[in-house]
Amino acid sequence: MDFIKELLPPALVFIGLGALMGILLAVASKVFKVEKDEKAEQIGELLPGANCGGCGYAGCSALAEALAKGEAKVNSCSVASPEAIGKIAEVMGVEAGVNVPMCAHITCAGDCNTAKKKFIYSGADDCAAAERLGGGNKVCPNGCIGLGTCVKHCPFGALSIINGIAAVDEEKCRGCGVCVTFCPKNVIKLVPKASHVRMNCVSTDGGKAVRAYCDAGCIGCKICEKFCPSGAVKIENNVAVMDHELCTGCGLCAEKCPRKIIRVK
Repeated sequence: MDFIKELLPPALVFIGLGALMGILLAVASKVFKVEKDEKAEQIGELLPGANCGGCGYAGCSALAEALAKGEAKVNSCSVASPEAIGKIAEVMGVEAGVNVPMCAHITCAGDCNTAKKKFIYSGADDCAAAERLGGGNKVCPNGCIGLGTCVKHCPFGALSIINGIAAVDEEKCRGCGVCVTFCPKNVIKLVPKASHVRMNCVSTDGGKAVRAYCDAGCIGCKICEKFCPSGAVKIENNVAVMDHELCTGCGLCAEKCPRKIIRVK
């Protein structure tokens, strides 16, 4: 009995402290309760949950909150299906608008066989690190460095390195644009997935310079522009550019290109 009497006071103290903490937690949960936005929750369930950041927000939940507040467009998520975009528009009571599926494209054909190099690089396996070392090891100032930083950051496994340059698996690509963000050379562009023609060079240095450092670079000869029946191809700043809305996919530009830097899917 003496043993029980000795244990009783501290036990009562612990019970009292537990009850007090329970009351304080209950009060705190009421005082600091964050009201949930029903719209944000509905939208969050419709988003894919990829958390790729391609929309410019930290993740799908952040985008859902922005959409619910009207701070983002309903078609901001390039990964979401057209059906999901339509349902998000219904939740917000607005028109969905046109959502054109996009995919990444590497605008460089300067692989190990065609692009000339300035030096042998043996530093960190990172494109940004290599770019800081004299702009990378390729003579071309616009060429893909090919160390795979884009591959490491692609949330869908759509990128790989083939013969020294990045390549896109368009079936896997969801057009999130994360690779675009991480490419230090800006050679990755988002293009309409349904388009049939791809331009594989962004060098603006002019024909003579391009010939000196790459066997697969655009020399601005204007042959593609001359033969394009729809006016979709133009030479701007010494390089061929494509207006995908005008392109009919005839492939005549690719057929006539002497450097073979225009590809038809």
